[in-house]
Amino acid sequence: MRRWPARGAVAAFLLAIGVRAAFAFEPFVVRDIRIEGIQRTEPGTVFTYLPVKVGDRLTQDRASEAVSALFRTGFFQDVRLEVEGDVLVVFLSERPAIASLEVDGSREFEREMLEQVLRDQGLAESRIFDRSILERAEQELKRQYLSRGKYNVRVTTTITPLERNRVGLSMSIDEGESARITSIRFVGNEVFSDKVLRDQLSLSTPTWLTWYTKSDRYAREKLAGDLEALRSFYLDRGYLEFSIESTQVSISPDREDVHITVVVKEGEQFTVSGFRMEGELLGRSDQFAELVEIKPGDVFSGAKLSASTEAITRRLGELGYAFANVNAVPELDREKRTVAFTIMVDPGRRVYVRRINISGNHRTRDVVIRREMRQFEDAWYDADRIRLSRERIGRLGYFTDVQIQSVPVPEAPDQVDLDVKVTEQTTGNLMLGLGVSSTESVVISGSIHQSNFLGTGKALSLDVNTSRVARTISLSYTDPYFTPDGVSRSFDVYTRLFNASSLRLGDYRWRSNGVGLRFGIPYTEIDRLGFGLAVENNQLTLGDTPPQRYIDFANAVGKSSTNLVASLSWSRDTRDSVLIPTRGRFQIASLETSLPGSDSRYYRLGYGHQYFAPVTKDYTLAFNLDLGYGRAYGDDDYPPFKNYYAGGIGSIRGFDPSSLGPGRDPVDEVPLGGQVKIVGSIEFQMPLAGTGNDRSFRSFFFIDGGNVFPVGGVDTSEFRYSAGVGLSWLSPFGPLKFSLGYPLNAKDGDRTQRLQFQIGTGF
Repeated sequence: MRRWPARGAVAAFLLAIGVRAAFAFEPFVVRDIRIEGIQRTEPGTVFTYLPVKVGDRLTQDRASEAVSALFRTGFFQDVRLEVEGDVLVVFLSERPAIASLEVDGSREFEREMLEQVLRDQGLAESRIFDRSILERAEQELKRQYLSRGKYNVRVTTTITPLERNRVGLSMSIDEGESARITSIRFVGNEVFSDKVLRDQLSLSTPTWLTWYTKSDRYAREKLAGDLEALRSFYLDRGYLEFSIESTQVSISPDREDVHITVVVKEGEQFTVSGFRMEGELLGRSDQFAELVEIKPGDVFSGAKLSASTEAITRRLGELGYAFANVNAVPELDREKRTVAFTIMVDPGRRVYVRRINISGNHRTRDVVIRREMRQFEDAWYDADRIRLSRERIGRLGYFTDVQIQSVPVPEAPDQVDLDVKVTEQTTGNLMLGLGVSSTESVVISGSIHQSNFLGTGKALSLDVNTSRVARTISLSYTDPYFTPDGVSRSFDVYTRLFNASSLRLGDYRWRSNGVGLRFGIPYTEIDRLGFGLAVENNQLTLGDTPPQRYIDFANAVGKSSTNLVASLSWSRDTRDSVLIPTRGRFQIASLETSLPGSDSRYYRLGYGHQYFAPVTKDYTLAFNLDLGYGRAYGDDDYPPFKNYYAGGIGSIRGFDPSSLGPGRDPVDEVPLGGQVKIVGSIEFQMPLAGTGNDRSFRSFFFIDGGNVFPVGGVDTSEFRYSAGVGLSWLSPFGPLKFSLGYPLNAKDGDRTQRLQFQIGTGF
């Protein structure tokens, strides 16, 4: 018998130095091949990788090649060839398989994320175990932690041999303490102070909020982005030759403190001497020139120049030139410290949209997204319509992210496809409540709200409350595209019971049962008309000592009244965001009136106006006006349940909610409200100190003023004013708003409440 071993280390060494193994055998023709030693690997798999076949002539070179090929599979830790007559015997020792893989000790990352990192490196259950892969996976884990400032991280892997040639891996992670940025210094800056430059960075030294923002943790990628932000800051202020000479990052011996030093060269400030347009201007040079924001004599601004080229590019996109190229070429005059620009315009080929592809909508139907598109297939490409389409899809509230990309069509230079990619979010809300109190028995409450019912874009909501004080059952259904043109239709059915005596607010009960139908009609992209009709029956039950205003109403109208109520509204929305607006307006005007034949004859007019004006990139001035006017027809009494109220976070902060007004009921001292409402607010909004560029946190100063009055009794001397500070937060469970208000002219009898909060959107 002839044999020759080829142990892993020896074979790897021979292959590495290129030495031909000298096997003591004469070449022969292989009549049969036998595989020995395998447990999990199929013989067919071995034959697939083995370069020697039955009938081949086996030489020393072919034998070395066979050993090398089997080692390269990574399946085996030892390979040995033997010859028995004219039979080739392949002895294999398999690498163990990974039976289990556990990762413990991680708090910085989710376990699923770490398992994905290991899987990408080739380390996962059922895969072949290789120590070199394990070492590589450990280094990748450490790299992930280093990116989060965890410089003391330790990864320890325990390997446990198991039966049937398997191993169990247990990776224990000791994260250690995060390294904190304790200092950020600048060298070479003369025009701007270190504090001003630090304000441009997302990285920061520790503050009271860095436990949440983690901005004091060093990361190479974040620093690179901050250096670009610093460069943009100088370019926006005319320092065209600004440069970052070097960046030094040092870590303390205990690996807990990071010190950053940035060496800069500011250069001179340049002003603009002029610009000219060149290239293929399509006969629109004057139109393009009007889009240039930076004018001769201005201090150079990189942001304005970039905005100018982008505006020209957008204008070309609106004309169908999807791949236009607009560049500004500077010409510096260092002696005069001026710069002139040549704006080169290359519109490229005009294209049209061949197909619109939608992806990412696992629940939402394609039609729900397509009907918001204002760019159509087989139409000329229009960048403005594509932008509008993206905004309309985003306003649906079904998606956390909406992206529309233009993809060239191969071999069709005049066509593009639009890829609409959305990221869905949860649109349903289920709430259940169970409570017990000393004034009531068991109270069950619940609500189901689904704004994208079965992915159709229709909204369905049901609210139930079994409280004896305020019992409610209401059902609402809205179809936003009742017609293909976007006319919406809504149904409302409700029954409400308010038992004031249970809360000692008066000896009376009020029950309302109603059904309504509403329509909404869009007549521009930003304007919408609404109208509706509802039938409402009100039942008033008076006790022994009811409030006087309800006694008067029952004497005038009766304890049972049925009203046919019509509503009409107009709204316009040009805000750049619903949750964090920085510019634009939102206006709404409404009319609610009872129709002839109703037991109560009244009408109510309302007008709301919000205006957001950007002061700088980070600061916004916001104005809010809320007006209301209600009156009865003829000699009828105005229904007390239709009164307006003022006070609270949505009105005049610093005062109790709905506590302001012309007077109180003589029996129960409850605020009467009024038929006229005048409320206004001014807010100065800014980033929260210590959060850097995180827009989910905003702080603000505010001044509120106004009140409610009876008809014909508006007295501006009765206005209440308040001022204060507040915080808004786009939290994971919805928008939150907190305010600390101080009444400026509270009078005797006014109820004040300084700390107030609100969950949900609002001014």
